[in-house]
Parts: sequence; structure tokens; C-alpha cells
Amino acid sequence: MPLQGVCWLLCCRQGFSLLGRDYGEKEEEESFELRNKDDRTPNGQSPAEVIHVSQPTRTSNGTANGVAVPDAADEMKSLMLEKNKMALEEEPEILVKGWLLREVRSNWIKWRRFWFVLNQNSLDNYSGPEKGARRLETLVLTSLCSVIWPDKQTYKETGYWSITVYGRKHCYRLYTKHFNEAVHWACAIQKIIDTKAPVETPTQRLIQDIEENKFNPEVVEHIYQHNPILKYTSDPLYAPLLPFPYGSLEHTYHHGKGYGSLCEEAVKLFNGLQQLESVHDAVPIIQGVLQTCLDLRPLRDEVYCQLVKQTSHTPAPYTAAHLRYWQLLTCMSCTFLPGAAVLKYLRFHLKRIQNQSPESEMDNYASFISEALEKTKCRECVPSWEEIQMLMSRQEMLCTVHYPGSGCCQLYISSHTTANEVVQRMQQRLGLKDSKNTFALYEQNALWEQPVSGGTLIADILTSISSKECESKGQRKLCFKLYCLLDADSISVDSIEYLFLFEQCHEMVIRGQLPACEEDLQTLAALRLQAVMGDFSTHAPCPPLDELFPSHVLEAHVLVAQALPPCQVAAPTGCPAAQRFPTGLLAGALWSHTAAAHKQKVEEDLRLRSRVKEEAAAVMGAILERWRSLAGSSCRDSMAAYLAIARQWSGFGCTLYEVDFYISSTGSFSQKLWLGVAASSVSLYRQGEAEALESFPYGQICSYGVSDSNTFKISAGGRDMLFETNKLSEITQLMNAYFNATRLQRGKGDAVKIRDGTPVTFRHPSGPALLELPSHPV
Repeated sequence: MPLQGVCWLLCCRQGFSLLGRDYGEKEEEESFELRNKDDRTPNGQSPAEVIHVSQPTRTSNGTANGVAVPDAADEMKSLMLEKNKMALEEEPEILVKGWLLREVRSNWIKWRRFWFVLNQNSLDNYSGPEKGARRLETLVLTSLCSVIWPDKQTYKETGYWSITVYGRKHCYRLYTKHFNEAVHWACAIQKIIDTKAPVETPTQRLIQDIEENKFNPEVVEHIYQHNPILKYTSDPLYAPLLPFPYGSLEHTYHHGKGYGSLCEEAVKLFNGLQQLESVHDAVPIIQGVLQTCLDLRPLRDEVYCQLVKQTSHTPAPYTAAHLRYWQLLTCMSCTFLPGAAVLKYLRFHLKRIQNQSPESEMDNYASFISEALEKTKCRECVPSWEEIQMLMSRQEMLCTVHYPGSGCCQLYISSHTTANEVVQRMQQRLGLKDSKNTFALYEQNALWEQPVSGGTLIADILTSISSKECESKGQRKLCFKLYCLLDADSISVDSIEYLFLFEQCHEMVIRGQLPACEEDLQTLAALRLQAVMGDFSTHAPCPPLDELFPSHVLEAHVLVAQALPPCQVAAPTGCPAAQRFPTGLLAGALWSHTAAAHKQKVEEDLRLRSRVKEEAAAVMGAILERWRSLAGSSCRDSMAAYLAIARQWSGFGCTLYEVDFYISSTGSFSQKLWLGVAASSVSLYRQGEAEALESFPYGQICSYGVSDSNTFKISAGGRDMLFETNKLSEITQLMNAYFNATRLQRGKGDAVKIRDGTPVTFRHPSGPALLELPSHPV
């Protein structure tokens, strides 16, 4: 009997504990209290005089202590009354109330029905609507709370419309069968959140105090000495230094990348920072921190504050372990800019360190970071391993830039160097400063190239090239080439610019973008060999045919010669249907038929390849014969003869873009065309044909720009023309470059005479003209 009494007592104690937990017994604090901007201390003093914030630590029972800030009552003083005796009529003004299902943690029940009441301060959870109902839980509404609106996916899965409300301590997942009711609750809760004053952390308050007293060193030193939260610590951090919205990232773009809430990620980042002191190779951790900051923009200020903290009042400031924080701060300063308030705090910290430790390694890092903050733009990708190594030692990277003719230059660049700066340095190094034509950088490999925008950071391009090489295992490089051919006649035959013109013209020939007959193409190939290799010799290694002659011409000849019918798999003839598919052997008959068709296809492919090889050998023989006849011609003469043949095409010098579909407002349309953008006009060609279908001098173009995701629009001569292409940005950039280059040469805003004599007046774009998207009126 006594044993039964003991068991009964233990069960009762356990039951009361569960009731206390379920019915909202007060939770222990585990992080810094957040305060509203308007909160004042009880004695009316400024925070600099009374706030003493220490690093939070955890006791054995999991609670946080060591935080000498006002209690949670400041945040909940209007709400936290006695829960067990609270009646509905004692609450503040009720805005919305009603029954809702709430997701609960239970082994056998997923949802429970509760009475919810929304007022100006909180969302309360009651056992029922009657006056004496017990308040079970309270979610205090602050500016950091968030609401996830109802979505169709949840409704399809559960049959209920769901809203989720994230608070500091609680998360309510609420369900209702009525969409309008869910939207009404979500709107009402969000409206209350929007009216709340911004919440600040003690760190933010202290940053403000430092900014206000930055010219008073004694007050600043007093703030640092009495607030350990601002100084280095070897203990873990249990709460972020800055306020973040409550809730997870599962409903955001970054869902699926393994991120938790912003508060959780901030704490993880600090733990990662502390590991820098002990690891042998810091680059992986630095890259991980930078990648998180790239994905989660709000965490950038937090990481800056954490690094300022870890570089302030350090016990061993001159050790290699401590300098790792400075190295990460250097990488951060060359990758992201902090917000305005944190930027001021960071600049003050750097000057303070320079004054406290002159002529030290920390002084060198602080000086480097200060200069970087003046130049940094937001990066598009995380710095590469090589760049991080260079930044850790405060050095510049070596960048290799290729140019036509198998040449290259090596330039030292920083994390802030743009494509325009590299173009200017290449022009100066190659003696092209006085050229009338313009140049650009291209990212290219053997089969593909794309111009690099002038404001693009070269460090981002190099990082992209290295990552794409790892994925595709193909060689990619940065090339310096002619971009706008404004005046080909003024190029001297002896200049390197003439070599650029020759090499880029040959690239167009190989891609099949120079309309010419087969004899001219063979002559061009022979002239190419004479210019590059000199006189014919049986001992000289000859480049492959695909580097001399367009491959599509060979394939076209073979197909015409063989007159191949369309690929069709015909049913066997000469046998009855009953014999073709015997009973019980249908699967075997289908397999035999498929195998026969496959065998026939393989044989046709082999015959086609054999025919292509024969045709290639014949073409190569004709090219070699023409090469023999060019003996004695100099490289310069061969290049001149090559370009003379290319100039016979009226579109010489233009850049061709493939257009999948074209339609005009007059009703004409076509498929598979070339859009040629040149110095004086924009022309439309059938692929392989020399004569232009239509040509639009710039003087007739009223506007041009992107119409939608894959459509480019030109308005000229009272007509609107739409071009379906995947080269929208490249076409727009090139047309802008031609307009700008012509405007600079002729005088900005003046009437310009193009080659055909049409007057053109350039003016600044007045605003969007195509479907409210950016366009370029002329």
C-alpha cells in the first residue's frame, strides 16, 4: 500500500508538470532580451551610463544568465497577467476572435481546436469562448514576428487553408477550411505587426552610443570596458548580436539549401568563426561564411559585428590564430558592403585599432580594409580559393588575358578591377589607345563566346571560369577582341589591330557566318595557311580541316550527293499480318523489328561518315593545291588578300546573331535568320545568303529593346519588328555601344551623319517604351 501511494504521488507530480507545460507556464530565457526603441531605463539615464551587457552563458539547466539588461517584463508588461485567472473581458480591445485548428505535437492527434483572440499586443490561445476560459498560451506580437499566408499546396495535401505565425518563443500553425477566414486572420495579424516599433538588441544600442560619443575616447573606453558583449570571447554565442525576423526559411528562395532560421544561422556562423583559430587551412571556412552571406543577405551585418567583436580587446592580438579574424574581415570587405550603421561602426573600429596598434600587422589589415570599403561592389559569386589566398596576404591576383593571334598578356588585378579597366590597360599595352574602333573582353571556349559587360568584376569572371571548368572539364578563357568596328579602312596593315581584324574575320568564316561560294572558301583557307605557316612544305604540320573550312559546307555536300530520304522505319512488306506477329511472340517480333531498324541506322551513319571523310580529303587536297600556288606571298599580303575577299560581302564588319523567328507589324514573318548589327545599320539576312532581306539605318530606328523574356523589338520606319532570340542582352549592349561610340566621335546630342547620309539625333532615353520594360529610344 505505501508503494502504491508513492507511485500515485509521482504520477500526480508528472501530470502537474505536463499541465504546467501545456498551459503556458513561463519559459526560461535563453537569449538577449529585445527592446523597443522608445524603452527608457527606470532612472531616465542614457544607455551608455547604465547598460552593462555581458556574454551570455548557459547553466546546467539550460537557461541563460549573465545578461544584465531589463527583464522580459518590459516587452510583455501589458500582456503577462495571471494566466490562470484571466477572463476575456479583462483583455485589451479584441480585434479578431474565433475557432481555429492548431497543429500540436502528439502521438495520436495532429490538430486540436482552440479559441483564438487577437488584440493589439498578442495572439492568445484559450480553451474556449466562455468568460471563465483559461488562457493556454500567448504569442507576443513585435516587429520581428512574421506571418506565412495560406498556400494551395497545403490545401491540396490537407484540405485546410493554413497560416503560420512565428513569434519569439512560439510558432502557431493554424488551419481552417475557409480561405476567406484564413486571409482575414493573416491580414489582421500582419497589420498589428506592421504597427509595432522596431526592436533593437543591446548591441545595436551600444553601437549607437559609440557613434554618439566617438569624439570622446573616455566614454567610448568606458562602454567597452563595462560591456563584454563588444569584446572578444572564447565562449559560444547563444543569440545573434542583431535582431532578425522570427521563423524559418522554408517558404523562401533558399529552401532546400539546408539553412535554418536566420537566428540559428547567425549562431552557427559565430561558431564557425571561432574554429578559424584552430584549423590548419582557413580557406574552406572562409568560403563557407562568404557563401552563407551571399545566400542570406541579412546576415552580412551580423558577421561584420561578430568580426568587430572578435578583433576588439583580444588577449593575444599578434598571434596567427587571431589574425585569421582579420583575414576573414578582409575577404568580407572585398565581397560585401555592410549597412550604413554597421559601416560607420566598422570604420570607427578600424581607426581605433590603427591608433592603438600602429605599425603592426593589424594596422596593415585595417588600412587595407579601409581602402577596400571605398571600392567594393556587391559580388555575384564567392571569391575563389586563389583569390582568398591572395586577400589573406593582401596581394593582387595574376590574370591572363588572351587576344587574337595566340597572344596573351598577364595583368595584376584586385577584387575591384572591372572589365573596362582591363580593356583600357590592354589597349595601352598593345598600343591601341588611338584606335577609332572599340574593344571588349570576351569569355569564350572552343565552341562558345560571350562579351563581358564593362562594369563586371574580373574576379567574378575568373571564379565563374574556374567553377565551369570543373563542371564541364573544358578550357575557358578571357579574351580581348574588337567589339565595335567603326572604321575598318583606317586600320594600318602593319598594326596589331589588323591582326585582330584578320583573326576575327576567320572566326566568322569557320562558324559559317561569311556568305561565300565554295571556291572562295577554299581560297580563304589557302590564304590562311600562307599567312600563318608560310610557304607550302610537305614536312610542315597542317592544321585540321575544321580550323580552315566551315564544316557545315562539307555536310551539306554529302547530304546532297547521297540524296538521303527522310528517316523512316517502314514495316516489313511481303508477309501477312498474321505471320508478322505470331501468337505469343509479339515481344520478340517487336524486338527483332527494333534491332533491324537500329542496325540499318548504324549502317547509314557509317556510310555517311565515310562519305564525309572522302569529301573532306577532296576539299583538303584542293586547299593544299591553292596553298602551293601562293608560294612567295608574305604574311601581310596574304592577310590583305584574305580580307579583300571578305570585304566583298556588304555586311562585312557586322556581328551576326541567330534569330529563331521574325515577325513584322506589316504581316511578314520568317524563321532561322541572321540579325546583323553594324556601325551604320541593323540588317536581316537569310542564313547563308549574302544579300540582306531588310536593312534599317540607325537614323530610321525610333526605339529598340527587350519586349519580353526572349523577344527583341525594333521600331523603325513606322513598323514594329519582333525577333525571337536568346541573345537579348548581347544585341542590346552592342547597339548601345555603337550609338555611344558614334555619339562620342561626332559630338553628344548633335545631329549625326551616318554613311548613307541619313541624319540621326541622339538623345537620352526618356523611359520604358516596350511593355513597361527598359528600352532605348534613339
